[in-house]
Amino acid sequence: MDDPATTELRKQIIAGKPFLKAIYDEWYTILANALPAGKGEAVELGSGAGYCARFIPGLITSDVFLCSSARVVLDAQRLPFSTGSLRAVTMTNVLHHMPDVRRFLIEAVRCLRSGGKILMIEPWVTPWSRFVYRRLHGEPFAPDAEAWSFAGSGPLSGANVALPWIVFARDRQKLQKEFPELIVEQIRPFLPFRYLVSGGVSLRSLAPRSTQGLWAGLERMLEPSMARLGMFAFVSVRRR
Repeated sequence: MDDPATTELRKQIIAGKPFLKAIYDEWYTILANALPAGKGEAVELGSGAGYCARFIPGLITSDVFLCSSARVVLDAQRLPFSTGSLRAVTMTNVLHHMPDVRRFLIEAVRCLRSGGKILMIEPWVTPWSRFVYRRLHGEPFAPDAEAWSFAGSGPLSGANVALPWIVFARDRQKLQKEFPELIVEQIRPFLPFRYLVSGGVSLRSLAPRSTQGLWAGLERMLEPSMARLGMFAFVSVRRR
């Protein structure tokens, strides 16, 4: 996973699987619609396998290593941006790969202007996702971990899938105490089935693209139960 060639392959897989690509289109639309207005650049972390820049004009794409989709190579724990210069930091399936989320948040607070936001789509912990991530997912899943960090084995191979939930839900009071500048504006769990059915970037699709609307309709019907069923969540955090 830590080979840049693997990231390029994942990019090709997403583009070549219509069911999966429709999910990414939805994710990027959510992020684009949540961007704060006004001055400041928007930067995306972990851009390598994606195409969010098609949805957000002028987006500064980045990754931890050189790849075709990244304008900048950077470490999210040492952001190369001046104080108060950013209006948004966006990411898709990235935060749970950060070895030390606290260091990223310190940098985000420094770089974001007042009213700027951290916007992300990340795996989420619910009763249903606990079953899926423990049995059907290859990345480490440790919802009981005490720390907001883990021993990094590589830029992508290291992970704790439960980390976004730990920081922004389970340890919300701790977050507010350590980072009073940050306000968790929204957490919206969603997508209990479609990503599974799509096969993700590792498996074959289990349903044709033509059934995407049917699956999306089922998930809309189950919207009141997403706190128990969602596998992912949209998280919006604003800097005071």
